[in-house]
Amino acid sequence: MDNPVAANVLGTLGAVCWSVQLIPQIIINYRRHNTIGLQPSMMMLWAWAGVPLGVYNITKKFNVALRIQPQILTLLSLITWTQCRYYDKKWPISRCLLVVIPIALVMAGIQIGLIFALRAAHSSHLTWPDTLMAVLSAALLAAGVLRHYWDIYVHRSVRGISFIFVGIDAAGDLFSLISVFFQPRLDILGMVIYGTELALWTGVFACGGYFNLLPWIKQNLKPSSESDLSSNASEPPADSTTQPVHGISLQNMPSSTSVFRTPSSEIAVARIRAGFQDVEDERDAVS
Repeated sequence: MDNPVAANVLGTLGAVCWSVQLIPQIIINYRRHNTIGLQPSMMMLWAWAGVPLGVYNITKKFNVALRIQPQILTLLSLITWTQCRYYDKKWPISRCLLVVIPIALVMAGIQIGLIFALRAAHSSHLTWPDTLMAVLSAALLAAGVLRHYWDIYVHRSVRGISFIFVGIDAAGDLFSLISVFFQPRLDILGMVIYGTELALWTGVFACGGYFNLLPWIKQNLKPSSESDLSSNASEPPADSTTQPVHGISLQNMPSSTSVFRTPSSEIAVARIRAGFQDVEDERDAVS
């Protein structure tokens, strides 16, 4: 379905969503001067995902917004990754720049080289390089999201995940996916790239419904007498979202202030805060 205006508008919305989801994280990191709860591996995977995605979108002559979108993803992901090194690993600024600038230059060089290589492959009527770029893009984007699945599986909790920003990221995938649909030629691989991450984010939302919404519905549908009995019970109900993990109750954890915090990192934050509280209690006892 050839509709250049719709393709550009939707592609722009996709690029804006992918920017909006990371810019608040960068601002949060700067204001609180730490990146506790953020997974640097996720940021680096997304940074590298922008390389084959950019190659694919440019060589397939997608609309301008979809060509720029991977560059924005790589840039913002690298900035966020650098903040992780600076704030949490205590790298000096000079070391951060000495590491991240060569990485960025290597990424740019690889992308430019692959663009020329794929154009030469197109002139020779080879299709497997396009498939390779699409697979790499989808795999790297998915790898960043799969960290959430691992933590959800291990801790049986979605505590700490910011569903607002997950929704923004998923919306970026959806807009980009529809934008590809409005290209002059329907590109199945391009739809697979964005559709893969969209499907994974949808799964995270489904986990949120299972671990948060479903127990809430069951609790509110209980008869009043049953609710009174449960409230008077000596032990709390066996709910995976309220069970303590290594002495830390997930129910009492504060809401996440990170955009892409995972359950395991939420537990790490709770441990740190619990340690600070113990120190304060000891000080109060001494005084």
